[in-house]
Amino acid sequence: MIYIIATKRGLGIEIWGTYDDLNNFYGVIGKFWNDENKFNKKGFANRDALISGFSYEIRKAKDGNRLKRNKSHFSFDEQTYYGVQISWVHFLFSLTALKFNMRYSETNKFDISQILLIEFWLEKAMNNYDEIGAKNLIGFIEEGLYGGNDHIYQCMRRINLDFLILGGGKRTFRKLPDLLKKGVYCTEEYKDYLKFLETEAKKLKCDISELELSDDDFDYEKLKW
Repeated sequence: MIYIIATKRGLGIEIWGTYDDLNNFYGVIGKFWNDENKFNKKGFANRDALISGFSYEIRKAKDGNRLKRNKSHFSFDEQTYYGVQISWVHFLFSLTALKFNMRYSETNKFDISQILLIEFWLEKAMNNYDEIGAKNLIGFIEEGLYGGNDHIYQCMRRINLDFLILGGGKRTFRKLPDLLKKGVYCTEEYKDYLKFLETEAKKLKCDISELELSDDDFDYEKLKW
């Protein structure tokens, strides 16, 4: 069974499962992005940019190119489990974008069951890491973030970097709900960041969706999860 635990320093989660577990989840993700019939519809390309990175990590995990262990964290029975580390920010935004896209496609009970399973384990991981911080963070699993944000990819990248720079630990974890306000529709943080993106796009004479975060000085490879 697929499951999720928090990383040691609380920068994100580890999602684990057998090859079949992760392959099933990867298949569900694939149904709700990169749809050529929606390429020209507003917002879909930006959400696809976000989901693509998430999908890539799940694919790498199931193919054995990320984490690997010979049994799950909850069993003594030997069976190969594969996993991957993903930041809270990346995971929450990806889940939000995925569920928003699901509104515009046909779903079945299996699709929904996979999302519910992920939400269950995500909440459990939050509580197991820090119940105090989790109280203000759990709401972002189902509603908090605005999936219809036309610039959700840019928003995720900014918040993700701001969070990772803090270095981890429970203090950092408890600051995450405030950082996520940039992704909550109509908050002052959301409005201010949108104005910033509009100014940058105008300065560079491009569309907001073409903006990329300047994070060359941050080494993601040296993260202590």
